[in-house]
Amino acid sequence: MKAILRGLIEGVRSVRQATNRMRRPVEARSFEPVSRVFGFDRGTPVDRHYISSFLGRNEADVRGDVLEAGDARYGRQFGKALGKLDVLDLDAANDRASLVGDLASGRGIPRDAYDCLILTQVYPFIFDLHSAVRHSRLALRPKGVLLATLPGLTQISRFDRDRWGDYWRFTSQGARRLFASEFGEENVRIEPHGNLIAATAILRGLAAEELTPEELDRRDPDYEVLIGVRAVRVA
Repeated sequence: MKAILRGLIEGVRSVRQATNRMRRPVEARSFEPVSRVFGFDRGTPVDRHYISSFLGRNEADVRGDVLEAGDARYGRQFGKALGKLDVLDLDAANDRASLVGDLASGRGIPRDAYDCLILTQVYPFIFDLHSAVRHSRLALRPKGVLLATLPGLTQISRFDRDRWGDYWRFTSQGARRLFASEFGEENVRIEPHGNLIAATAILRGLAAEELTPEELDRRDPDYEVLIGVRAVRVA
């Protein structure tokens, strides 16, 4: 009797599993994403949506002399009462860069020079994180603000990996400890973004425009897609 009952239970379980597989969308079982370039070819990448939201909420900090990595898009978009707007790059071949420097070693990074640093998706490509955070703090003037974003759940950036390396993904807990160790716990605010739908979307390469506002803006602490960091250098 027990053997028969066990067989019935296993049979029901198998049927349920098969039914669940049939209910899943075919694309969810594909090894290929709909986009391998984060959804740029479909619209706005999900993480870029979160980056803009984070910087928009902190646009009052983007003032005075500002240093941004890669290009000046966010400094121009969110800057108020800007003084100097420098663009930092490790590669001198970037004709948009006004400052060639290395955050890991500190080479070329001036001290006490900026009121705001905008470093979006920069730290995952630097192996020596602690040194990079230290030199970021030293580049700020007293009361200067670092606005950084970090990837949580996302794909490898092949472009960066093939050039200088793609080393890290973050959690809000890890980000807090990393930046608090340099700026002080009371001077760091962490802002995670994401949920299961958003995480699935960015891994598949869907664009933000393909999700509803609720699907983008709901926050689930177990599915962090992007982490915003606001850190202030004290005097």
